[in-house]
Amino acid sequence: MPDDSLFLRIRQERERLGFNQTDFAALAGASKRSQIGWEQGRTSPDAEVLAAWAIEGADVQYILTGVRSSAALTDEEQQLISLYRAAPLAVRAAAVAALSAGSAPQQTIHGGVGQQFNAQVGQVASGNIINKGRRK
Repeated sequence: MPDDSLFLRIRQERERLGFNQTDFAALAGASKRSQIGWEQGRTSPDAEVLAAWAIEGADVQYILTGVRSSAALTDEEQQLISLYRAAPLAVRAAAVAALSAGSAPQQTIHGGVGQQFNAQVGQVASGNIINKGRRK
């Protein structure tokens, strides 16, 4: 019996690539009726069908497992990952901080009486130093 979400992922990949059912099925030498069956979960595509879709850019790993493969990344996303992996640790930390700015929840750290510090979560790890000050 096919995985209940497999049929949903087939449809998602077809739509992501901009194909209608007839044309996506034709990539694999199949009929629209076969495509409908795959997308309704009545049957599952075989390896030859998946290979034909992969040639056209479908993320077959995602179809089968629900986990995206790097092959499905855009050129820009692949470049970002390559640059990130080649960068020194400090640059990586700064990149993560920059990308998460505005989207990370605020964290409040309380010090002594009347002292409070607000920062983005992860900001401290990016090289910012928090000096609590002296006690009086």
